[in-house]
Amino acid sequence: MRARLPLVLGFLALVFSASASAAPPPSLPVETINIDTKAGPHAFSVEVAADDETRERGLMYRMSMAPDAGMLFDFHTPQLVSFWMENTVIPLDMLFVRADGTIARIKENATPYSRENIPSGEPIELVIELNGGRAAALGIVEGAKIHAPDLAKKTH
Repeated sequence: MRARLPLVLGFLALVFSASASAAPPPSLPVETINIDTKAGPHAFSVEVAADDETRERGLMYRMSMAPDAGMLFDFHTPQLVSFWMENTVIPLDMLFVRADGTIARIKENATPYSRENIPSGEPIELVIELNGGRAAALGIVEGAKIHAPDLAKKTH
């Protein structure tokens, strides 16, 4: 039995370390955005990640997300970006959005925990992450418009 004690203690240390790194995310501002769909505008409540620290963490370690929730990554100026799904538990749809609010690219159902590089393909200003499959279910397509308060300020 003593021979197993170090093994058990090591396992418990590993579990504790993993749960500590998966601490609850910091509270982020929440904004309502509308995305044009085949059936008309659809509202989403999104957390806004607008600095390096919050954009880096994103939706990592989240076990679930409400159907009409998501995260909006604001890069403030158009730029090439790339995402991956390391430490992300739930599948996500990624909408890469130009400065004028049009969706340039959609990556549907990004694979949880994957280190696959998911590039924007062109300079974008926002990325919106939704539950995997949500874009297809609602008829959100490339070229559709995003309506967000901050975008309205930038384009007028």
